[in-house]
Amino acid sequence: MNHVNNLRPIGVFDSGIGGLTVVRQLISKLPNENIVYFGDTARVPYGSKSNSTVIEYSLQNAKFLIDKNVKAIVVACNTASSVALPALKEKLDVPVIGVIVPGAADAIKSTKNNRIGVIGTRATINNQAYADVIKSLNKNIEVFETACPLFVPLAEEGWTNHKATYSIAEEYLKDLHELNIDTLVLGCTHYPILSEVIQKVIGVDVALIDSGIATAVAVREELSKLDLLNSSSTQGEHSFYVSDVPTKFKEVAELFMGYEINHVNKIDLEILQKY
Repeated sequence: MNHVNNLRPIGVFDSGIGGLTVVRQLISKLPNENIVYFGDTARVPYGSKSNSTVIEYSLQNAKFLIDKNVKAIVVACNTASSVALPALKEKLDVPVIGVIVPGAADAIKSTKNNRIGVIGTRATINNQAYADVIKSLNKNIEVFETACPLFVPLAEEGWTNHKATYSIAEEYLKDLHELNIDTLVLGCTHYPILSEVIQKVIGVDVALIDSGIATAVAVREELSKLDLLNSSSTQGEHSFYVSDVPTKFKEVAELFMGYEINHVNKIDLEILQKY
């Protein structure tokens, strides 16, 4: 593989800001890689949309990133990973990595009593995305899934330590709390933003699985296998695109990423919809 191909960026997309939890892990595991991130903030959340709509949006997002000359695409959205991955892999000529299989595999490694909880958007839970993968890897594991749709707007608002967030988390997690799970998959990339609240409510004895960590490892392995790892010794460059409210995205993203983001580019929906 030639050097120019190695320098091409990794493309990452999500319905909003949650995918930055995956970007943060990619930067940690692959500090030399260039990254182009697209957050579809005009159409968030994906979790309440139909499967056909999520597939349509995902293809548009991916084709936008392809135009940025990316060498791989990370679907940093559990909803899109659960319904759009086959269509993306069929239509794109670059590697496509979702967050569900790596996260499910990490959960299986974590559990000691074979009782795993999964929280996610309605679409992820209704599609039994994690349950199906976990069961295919280990049929002896019991999986208990709960939809937590309000966690997405709470994360988008940056309400990481708000009393309303605690109240909603207690309501969502009360049934899982009584099911003796020892591992909980954060089945939406927004949810690690709320991990402190979730951990306090579900209990310190329950291991939280952040799919972003496992996904970053999977991306590194895939790029290495294809000889696409960036061989540069310099820190990678990161660019950010959104479909709406770049100022709000910048504000929350800086709080979460821990560094100043110089510029967030806004892409008009009309342009996106032409892909």
